[in-house]
Amino acid sequence: LSLGEAKNLPTYPGPNKMRDCYCTVNLDQEEVFRTKIVEKSLCPFYGEDFYCEIPRTFRHLSFYIFDRDVFRRDSIIGKVAIQKEDLQKYHNRDTWFQLQHVDADSEVQGKVHLELRLSEVITDTGVVCHKLATRVLECQGLPIVNGQCDPYATVTLAGPSRQVLHIQELPSEAKKTKVKKKTNNPHFDEVFYFEVTRPSSYNKKSHFDIEDVDEVDKMEIRVDLWNASNLKFGDEFLGELRLPLKFLRQSSSYEAWYFLQPRDNGNKSLKPDDLGSLRLNVVYTEDHVFSSDYYSPLRDVLLKSADVEPVSASAAHILGEVCREKQEAAIPLVRLFLHYGRIVPFISAIANAEVKRTQDPNTIFRGNSLTSKCIDETMKLAGMHYLQVTLKPIIDEICQVHKPCEIDPVKLKDGENLENNRENLRQYVDRIFTVITKSGVSCPTVMCDIFFSLRESAAKRFQGDLDVRYTAVSSFIFLRFFAPAILSPNLFQLTPHHPDPQTSRTLTLISKTIQTLGSLSKSKSANFKESYMATFYDYFNEQKYADAVKNFLDLISSSGRRDHKSIEQPILLKEGFMIKRAQGRKRFGMKNFKKRWFRLTNHEFTYQKSKGDHPLCSIPIENILAVERLEEESFKMKNMFQVIQPERRVLYIQANNCVEAKDWIDILTKVSQCNKKRLTVYHPSAYLNGHWLCCKATADNTPGCTPCTGGLPANIQLDIDGDRETERIYSLFNLYMPKLEKMQEACGSKSVYDGPEEEEYSTFIIDDPKETYKTLKLIIEGVGTLEQEHAQYKRDKFKKTKYGSQEHPIGDKSFQTYIRQQSEISAHSI
Repeated sequence: LSLGEAKNLPTYPGPNKMRDCYCTVNLDQEEVFRTKIVEKSLCPFYGEDFYCEIPRTFRHLSFYIFDRDVFRRDSIIGKVAIQKEDLQKYHNRDTWFQLQHVDADSEVQGKVHLELRLSEVITDTGVVCHKLATRVLECQGLPIVNGQCDPYATVTLAGPSRQVLHIQELPSEAKKTKVKKKTNNPHFDEVFYFEVTRPSSYNKKSHFDIEDVDEVDKMEIRVDLWNASNLKFGDEFLGELRLPLKFLRQSSSYEAWYFLQPRDNGNKSLKPDDLGSLRLNVVYTEDHVFSSDYYSPLRDVLLKSADVEPVSASAAHILGEVCREKQEAAIPLVRLFLHYGRIVPFISAIANAEVKRTQDPNTIFRGNSLTSKCIDETMKLAGMHYLQVTLKPIIDEICQVHKPCEIDPVKLKDGENLENNRENLRQYVDRIFTVITKSGVSCPTVMCDIFFSLRESAAKRFQGDLDVRYTAVSSFIFLRFFAPAILSPNLFQLTPHHPDPQTSRTLTLISKTIQTLGSLSKSKSANFKESYMATFYDYFNEQKYADAVKNFLDLISSSGRRDHKSIEQPILLKEGFMIKRAQGRKRFGMKNFKKRWFRLTNHEFTYQKSKGDHPLCSIPIENILAVERLEEESFKMKNMFQVIQPERRVLYIQANNCVEAKDWIDILTKVSQCNKKRLTVYHPSAYLNGHWLCCKATADNTPGCTPCTGGLPANIQLDIDGDRETERIYSLFNLYMPKLEKMQEACGSKSVYDGPEEEEYSTFIIDDPKETYKTLKLIIEGVGTLEQEHAQYKRDKFKKTKYGSQEHPIGDKSFQTYIRQQSEISAHSI
């Protein structure tokens, strides 16, 4: 997601009129991300990007704009809710969305499980009447109102219209379930009976019976869900369901799940355009991933890419040729090659081919080619820890201290001194430059191996230019790695949010200077359009800076340089506040829940009262024997997981939301998966009141009752699912199939007519038509086979799926769309 900006928010009713706003990203109602607060603005610019794996099903992706209030609860200005099935409409397009009002009706979510039974009863006098039994079984995923949910349901039988006099005065009195405390997944299992038609004294009119049955058809049962509130405003509406009784004519009993709906008369009177709007760009992908063997043919063709001669005839290179954006192809390719340890030979091959096509040494690797995008992506994945170790401490300081560093005389604020600002900026640049140029030994091996290969290719191609061996490497490590990370630290996980305008300006000036220092070009000051930058750069026009850059580049691109870090310093992997339950280390005292600051490095997992404090508890990584989810029933708390240690000691932790919980579980599993004593079984619930809730065993040292979830193979360097990346590549090839076919034509045309190319074929790089044609044939065959597998899977799923089941409740729009598509594709009737 890219959260751009909001505009024309309603003014604050006070004299100031401005607001301090932030925006949250929510799956249904659950917040998974929050932007920084932009103060005193009605058109706040956020400019923040957020990426996450979605660990559960959801119906809406929602964005709420809040106005911060120092004294009271922050107030909601409005929201944008995009239905899951509509996400494709806005895929990768900057779109302005109108903010909508937030009220009980716009917040409806969740589903209800009902069973209805209509039966005929014969009374003592021999007259037939209809009785309806309504069983409210349970609900799931109800909305949480002001941090609480104490739900109950009311059930009403409503008539067709007020004019019908011979039906019992309707609506009948509402019947009500018990209130279930502190849960948004209540189990009610209560039955209510209604008399639908009454034995009538109008028996003389023989036609009344028929009319009576028609009336039954016009009636509806209505189930409303409410939150039992202790506020004086009365209970809050959570959602409703209206069901006409006519569908009970086919079968006398009916049981299904239904999505709850807003009320018909929801606030329609309010104009939708008076709350302002929000600019968003959403990229949502959903892939169905088969097991590994399905992907063998396509994966084998891709992994051989590094060995194909020429490399332009390889499957990976062809993917780069047909994709609209090189980035699209680079992301899954890099992840796949990293996963199988083939990234260095692959990048060496495509880089070598690009260098051969480059005419001028000054333009080496300057375009947005597949090579540069793949190296960018590799540096982002493999170099994340490297950035944390080198840049994070000083970036944190710049963000916190707010020293004035503006050196443009036009932009100086009142009371600022140009010379002082220059000196502040010079010190920052000097410190960052020193940190970078002394960090060579920490540079990840995979990056060093790639830089070695770039350096060799460039030096061989441009033998007369002695500097090209440096510029080939600096164009990546400085221009595309360190400079962007300084400029936008939030995109490289160095800061949680986009920095404020003043800090952003400081970082821009530092980034420009570092970029120029790293580029080693001959006349430095001519590189700057702005005269004030040229003047500032004179500080750095000394030979020692160029020498430091060259020594650094030599070190990170020298062959055979393996990690010779003398003492490995702990790498911070993740940190943040979570809530943990006391582990019972003291013999007495309550096992209560407390908020703590957790830190995970590659050496230990610790928690302390707040950031920077002394750790209260430290668990060495080798003592983490399993990390698993904890079922909600244990403590009636969501998003919980457990860290299991020797002697069955368990640390129970609650993360802030489902995305955070998944991230923590994944990274803890990853760092502990080489432990010798890893468990194979665990208890999915807690040990409470003398027994395990899951298997009811009474001894607290009983071995687990459920197999542990498998970690990844230990020899793989990043958390990457190779099958999933191959599926992603398959879907790209499938999307661009017309281009693959066009490329096949181009190969045919080239090998038969060796004359001038047709215009439409000239966009492809084809060095060897025969080899390229061979690869294209293999790709198209592999894609065709997978496409058939997907179609078969969809048909099977379609046959097995029941509308009204828990997975596909009645009212599920995405399922209805799916049914429509399937019935168009196949002759299966539903």
